[in-house]
Amino acid sequence: MYGFTSLSRLAIPSAIPAQNFGNFVTVMLLTFSIFMVLAGAFTSYFGTGKSRAVGAVLLVVGIIVAVVWLSAAQIYGYTNPNLGLVIWGAFLSIVAAIIGAVIAVLVFLFAIMKT
Repeated sequence: MYGFTSLSRLAIPSAIPAQNFGNFVTVMLLTFSIFMVLAGAFTSYFGTGKSRAVGAVLLVVGIIVAVVWLSAAQIYGYTNPNLGLVIWGAFLSIVAAIIGAVIAVLVFLFAIMKT
């Protein structure tokens, strides 16, 4: 399934399966679109003047990217039967990373405030 080429003492995969690349692109684009929608909504709600317009553009771009990618994946035949599981796993990974980062920042701030 995977071919490995020895490069010095480091073994690197010589080929990445197309399905994994498709999953990578799907997760990347959907994560991008989710964060664009969130950033756009935040900027539109709390911004003033031009920043509200920028927030609206971010929101629309996020929605367009998600709709275009999911439509193209459906039309051109990239339909992973486990796509929902891939997206859910990626979502949980992102949430876990954010929680870990927040905990690390809180520990850092606590340590700084006590010194």
